[in-house]
Amino acid sequence: MLKIAFHSCYEHPLKKGHRFPMEKYDLLPKQLLHEGTCTKENFFEPGVVSKTDLLRVHTKEYIQNLTDLNLPKTEARAIGFPLSAALVEREFVITQGTIDAAKFALQHGIAMNIAGGTHHAFSNRGEAFCLLNDQAVAAAYLLHYQLAKKILIVDLDVHQGNGTAEIFQNQANVFTFSMHGEKNYPFRKETSDLDMALPNGTNDDTYLKLLKEKLPELYAKVQPNFVFYLCGVDILVTDKLGKLSCTLQGCKERDRFVLEFFNTKKAPVMCSMGGGYSPDIKTIIEAHANTFRIASTLVE
Repeated sequence: MLKIAFHSCYEHPLKKGHRFPMEKYDLLPKQLLHEGTCTKENFFEPGVVSKTDLLRVHTKEYIQNLTDLNLPKTEARAIGFPLSAALVEREFVITQGTIDAAKFALQHGIAMNIAGGTHHAFSNRGEAFCLLNDQAVAAAYLLHYQLAKKILIVDLDVHQGNGTAEIFQNQANVFTFSMHGEKNYPFRKETSDLDMALPNGTNDDTYLKLLKEKLPELYAKVQPNFVFYLCGVDILVTDKLGKLSCTLQGCKERDRFVLEFFNTKKAPVMCSMGGGYSPDIKTIIEAHANTFRIASTLVE
């Protein structure tokens, strides 16, 4: 059964009208239920992540300041959201959702988190609407409890996973792969184990050709026994922040290729949704829903 993390607190504490479409976290599960891709049994509600699990990735000082709502002003501004207790709780729950989904992926082959993909969170700070690095925390959890030996993080959000790269820069058991827009945020990139920077306007054909050439090579080199997939839909031509020119069909084919490829290799995959900022919320929901539709056909 496909297991999907979703909690009522995922509905973002910011009001509608914020420049990013926060309502997608509420609308996406409703769409999946409405169309019959999922039933209520597919969803589970995570609790709050423990500080012990967070401290494998984030510094004690940062977590304490975040919990106390006492970040230095410059660090708080870099996050981009007004800091509040509700926002911090939301991030703690999302992160636990990714840990739990990773454990479900070990059982069923694939598992999902409606939110997450907060790859701009560094070990000692947050930035760009990311407070905690959910996939990094979950990867460290799996390694600590010996549930995985070699982890591959496949980050296909349009923005480089700079926080993830920094966190695992000296970790041999985690390989970070980021395929992103070359001339997009962050403008000062970190160094992943493999970075593929794409020029503005990259279309479906070029994007998919590069991915389909590189991913099998990467798998053969890394030989991961667990995969985290950050499947942002901000690669779409309609995306306000993306600068690439992929279509809905191309984005769907990307997800199909990635999930089917690792499915054939019997490598469990945990998916976090990542970004998506098209002006029409229907486009965002359709693109994210495609990921769940494909995953639902592959679970054990």
